[in-house]
Amino acid sequence: MTDGPGARPEKVQVDRTPVLHRLLREGAATTHARTERELTDTLPNHTGMLTGLRVDADRGGHGVTWNVERPGTTVQEAAGRPVGSVLSAAHDAGLTTALFAGKAKFRLFDDSWPGAVDTFVLDERPRSLVARAAADLAETDRDLTFVHVALPDLVGHAEGFMGPAYLDAVVRTDRLVGRLLAALAADPEDAAEVRVVLTADHGGRGPGHSDPTRFVDYRVPFLVWGPGVAAGDLYALNPDYRDPGRSRPSYDGAQPVRNGDLANVALDLLGLPALAGSLLDAEQDLDWE
Repeated sequence: MTDGPGARPEKVQVDRTPVLHRLLREGAATTHARTERELTDTLPNHTGMLTGLRVDADRGGHGVTWNVERPGTTVQEAAGRPVGSVLSAAHDAGLTTALFAGKAKFRLFDDSWPGAVDTFVLDERPRSLVARAAADLAETDRDLTFVHVALPDLVGHAEGFMGPAYLDAVVRTDRLVGRLLAALAADPEDAAEVRVVLTADHGGRGPGHSDPTRFVDYRVPFLVWGPGVAAGDLYALNPDYRDPGRSRPSYDGAQPVRNGDLANVALDLLGLPALAGSLLDAEQDLDWE
């Protein structure tokens, strides 16, 4: 499950965002994760979340550098080679999948892995999208569900990131995430097995988020929550990973937690091996227990 752009939780009052703060408190979490190093735009980062790859195709990345809808294009064409995803890996293992997207450009993923997404829903109305995702979670025995909540990003571009309207959108997003969790909790048997991975595609302040060298753009949250997940700071749980502070690490040496770790963390949670050729959490050694 992914959220829209990552507001810094310390800037939003706990009593206004109780659901997100509960996940941070009860899960294996950090607010000092990183985006893809090359770009801090939506589509490149969500492609990284699904593939466990960096952006630069010449260095083994997925090659998705654009951030608009391009009908008929695929991740494989961008990379110049076959590329798998958490969706295709889960489907190939006989699991059921769903993708709920808040932006039309996410059709890229359904086009790139045809047949791997059992249910693909595109709805640019955030409340409607979450209602449809919640209904599916409550009614369907789904193994993997990917939900993109775009509300903070939509308001950020219209009113400015980290401004009052944006922070209010985060409050409303908190309620939307709560609705998804309530759908999961409706069936006690399912609730005892479901884990949530939540991260963001970028940060932002002011008019945008597209400067990959700006701290407020490349800092994002990352958390794993649910039964069997340890409550604590992800860097304390993972001494082999390096808390980057305010820095922007390369892909060499000790790594920070990145939003692109989502693919292989999700596969690890499902008991499946890492994606072949992936870079981020390729050893599935990001510990959440």
